[in-house]
Amino acid sequence: MTRPRCRTRSTALVAAVALALTAALLPATSPVSATPAVGQPLTLTAAAPGGERWNADLSVVDRDDVNVRRSAAGLRLREARAAGRNHSAVAEGMLLTAPRTLTRPATRVRAEITAQVPAGATVEAQVRGWRVSGWSEWRAATAGAVFDRPVSRVQTRVVLTARAGGATATVRGVQLTADATAAVSAATPGRTYRVYATRIGLVGELTANGRTVQPRDHFAALPSRRGLSPLNSGDYTVRVCTTNGSRCEYAPVWDVGPWNTRDDYWNPSAVRENWKNLPQGRPEAQAAYQSGYNGGRDQFGRTVLNPAGIDLADGTFWDGLRLTTNAWVDVAYLWTGDGPRGVVGDGPLNIRTGASTSYPTRGLAARFANVPIQCYVTGQSVAGPYRTTTRWNRLATGQYVSHAYISAVYGGSVPVC
Repeated sequence: MTRPRCRTRSTALVAAVALALTAALLPATSPVSATPAVGQPLTLTAAAPGGERWNADLSVVDRDDVNVRRSAAGLRLREARAAGRNHSAVAEGMLLTAPRTLTRPATRVRAEITAQVPAGATVEAQVRGWRVSGWSEWRAATAGAVFDRPVSRVQTRVVLTARAGGATATVRGVQLTADATAAVSAATPGRTYRVYATRIGLVGELTANGRTVQPRDHFAALPSRRGLSPLNSGDYTVRVCTTNGSRCEYAPVWDVGPWNTRDDYWNPSAVRENWKNLPQGRPEAQAAYQSGYNGGRDQFGRTVLNPAGIDLADGTFWDGLRLTTNAWVDVAYLWTGDGPRGVVGDGPLNIRTGASTSYPTRGLAARFANVPIQCYVTGQSVAGPYRTTTRWNRLATGQYVSHAYISAVYGGSVPVC
């Protein structure tokens, strides 16, 4: 059933990406930044000595940026208004910059933000890095974002928040510095966890990355912005399967929830943002519901009413998995793994048990999903939007999709099965 009470969306106007919540709304384990004096310039961190430096381009605001505007003074929220269902009572906006190619690989990026930050407002810079296997997760950069391996490109996003109806920060500049330090391990590649899935519903509302939810839409929501894909991309894709393995869907992560917004439970405690004493793979909401963890409450202080660790859009829920009620599912967090990936350019695409349209379907691959490709076989010729081909890609045992619908492949060469 639809659970609007359990969704955590900061505002219907914006794609919430790196929300710096106020102290009252953060879990007890979260660090809280000091609040500057009203109207005073603020430098959030000093740039690292040495390394490659550049300034984020804050002048271009386009369709993948949400609820921000560029004024003569700097980057600001367009509207400081929160939606009625907003539990954190903040408005927020996000600017996503173009990726920058580094002159040499780096494992750490630090951000220096120059801004006017009134009381009740926040500014945060987050970065992610590109390596052969794809984009890393997003990390806050003011204290230094450390990647699990060297990266060759860096993308930055700047997030502003303000109390509903309150004054907004004005960001005058963001300087980034890339250098090298010891890498930090991320989630175990290929790890799958069994978590409880609920249906999103909420047709017509905005997701955290700015998409308007469509009837029978295909995407997923996770309770952390670290794995939130930009609009119309599947940089962070999950494979969600029924517990008996009869149906699976590959779906991009386009929203944040259920319950929490800072619970990257798939990560080991060394890099998990909060609730580090929970086992890897155990959502905070599940622990709160089943064993009274955190007093049985989520990060916002609400009583947790179910153990959900993932939300599924209606099309993923009904058509991809053919679920009829909320259920336990097996979820693979595909960006944590390695190997070739294919981008589904047109979909949802049928997944079949063999290399022909005569084989039964095993599920769906949503448009924009980045799917793992183990190898390829020769099968039925298919004419698709990108090519006519006899190549079929094997995603997993008993899961094949026609290469005619794959717009791009990255992460290495694909072998013959």
